[in-house]
Amino acid sequence: MRKTLLWGITAAAALAVTAAAAPAVAGARGPARVTGWAEFALPYGQDADVRSFAFDARAVPWTRPIPVPGGEQGSPADATGTVRVAHRVAAQNITVRFEAAVDCMITSPGHASLTAVVTRADPQAADFVGKRVGFSVQDGGRNGDRVGFSWSASADQDESGQWGESRVGTCLAPAAFASVTRGGYTVRHAELKAPPAGR
Repeated sequence: MRKTLLWGITAAAALAVTAAAAPAVAGARGPARVTGWAEFALPYGQDADVRSFAFDARAVPWTRPIPVPGGEQGSPADATGTVRVAHRVAAQNITVRFEAAVDCMITSPGHASLTAVVTRADPQAADFVGKRVGFSVQDGGRNGDRVGFSWSASADQDESGQWGESRVGTCLAPAAFASVTRGGYTVRHAELKAPPAGR
């Protein structure tokens, strides 16, 4: 766990998301989306590293066969797409990357929380493969964009009180705590939909 958290703090993530000038309007047509690429700065542990996230995610409500209370299959927050994380570790002169498949997303005007399961990672981040990670995005327009991510700022306790790595549930992510320094994100908000007729 320490290795994972340390990598998350020091290599704390480069994920790309396409630039946007202003937050999307609440009534925008089409499914919810998060797109863009950006580098960002951590508000803690400043160093010479370069971190970036790239997002290409869209809502596909009620499409995943995950039972939820009431007997429906899927969720109104089901989503698909890809997140790409890159972390240039200056001290070692390497860039560590991983990719994750989006499985859940919830938006509000200018904001999004999403989760994705890591499908591929460089050897330095191999212990991330198969894990769900959480991201938050703030499309701040002229005020600047922000991102957050789960593996740097979250831990968990088991039934005996022992601390360890957090388990991340679908759509769970911390607030967007890191400021974008280059690039930008676009959040297109759409309200969560009721299940299709007959569900």
